[in-house]
Amino acid sequence: MTARFLRGPARARVPGGVPGRPPARAATVPVLRARTAAVVCALLVLQLGTLLAPAHACGCGAVVPERGRVVAVAREESVVRWDGREEQLVMSLTVSGDAGRAAWIVPVPHRATVGLADPALFTRLEAATAPVRRTRHHFWPRDDDWPLDTGGGHAVGAPPPFPGVRVTGRQRLGAFDVARLTATDPAALTGWLDRHGFALPPRLAQALGPYVRHRWEYVAVRLAPRSAAAAPLRGTLDPLRLTFRSARPVYPMRLSRLARAPQSLGLYVLAAHRMEPASAIGGERPRTTFAGRVADRSGPLADLARGTPYLTAVHQEFPSPASITGDHLLRRAAADAPVRQVIYEDRLRTLAGLPAWLLTVAGALLLALAATAAPTLRRGTDRGAEPSVSIAS
Repeated sequence: MTARFLRGPARARVPGGVPGRPPARAATVPVLRARTAAVVCALLVLQLGTLLAPAHACGCGAVVPERGRVVAVAREESVVRWDGREEQLVMSLTVSGDAGRAAWIVPVPHRATVGLADPALFTRLEAATAPVRRTRHHFWPRDDDWPLDTGGGHAVGAPPPFPGVRVTGRQRLGAFDVARLTATDPAALTGWLDRHGFALPPRLAQALGPYVRHRWEYVAVRLAPRSAAAAPLRGTLDPLRLTFRSARPVYPMRLSRLARAPQSLGLYVLAAHRMEPASAIGGERPRTTFAGRVADRSGPLADLARGTPYLTAVHQEFPSPASITGDHLLRRAAADAPVRQVIYEDRLRTLAGLPAWLLTVAGALLLALAATAAPTLRRGTDRGAEPSVSIAS
């Protein structure tokens, strides 16, 4: 909706009056009413825009800013560790915006314990799964080669429970205020979260319904600054580690269907064997970008991989997040075949700093010229060698 404001006084033609001259005061009342209505509509649009501002959906849940503020997830990293009975889900978010407080809602299939993880974990994961770079030479020039180059280029006491919601624990972890809870219906869950500072948009409250019906539990993480004058949330947050029972590894993805822009998933999986998503759940076909055993002998990655030494990295694109049909269930792959991406750097083959093709072409031209000139030179030599004959009288 667009509110249009009237500019300047209205002009009207009144019987017995002068054209273009302002009429009596009674004639201006409709104009004032229209202007007032336009202002009211504009204010309502702005207010509704604030109230209905969607939460930012991420692969492992949803992030909700305080009222009237904005928070965006610029990057999300997650690793699933599964030993056959228990799952650990480690998550790290990089956020931006003007919100000083925000909530992070993560559904889990069973009761979870929550702790902080080592921030260096994802640095090691990125290094361990990085593509191998190799050089590949080509003979003939390509678009970027001359002459074709164009030059472009701590614990906190839990409050009384809300009807329909049971709090299973609450704790303080650094800047995080963590609540673990269950709910018997979506409305009760929404009411409890709203009462404790988590203002959920209606779309997110509706999306939580399937988790309630399947009796999942929730980890509600609130970024709680210790001072009111804290700066807005920006940068990479400390990673959180959730541990819960699971007969089958799962990565919560259902809330990502609320996203309005295309989504990209990058997920690390640690298990006894190579793992893969059981289905595409509405996105493009998942791609395995790395598969192999962890080589680290010490450090955060080695500690997490103890007992689950096989690392798999999965990448998937979701062009239409609304098509996401559920959560990612992970299964063992058909074989533990290793996978590693290779990035080739194509270079033009050179000899003594000169393009090999140029030297080859120049040499061929010289040979052709020599072959063409050889018969002529030979005939000239033959004429010079003919003996002279003299006749005596």
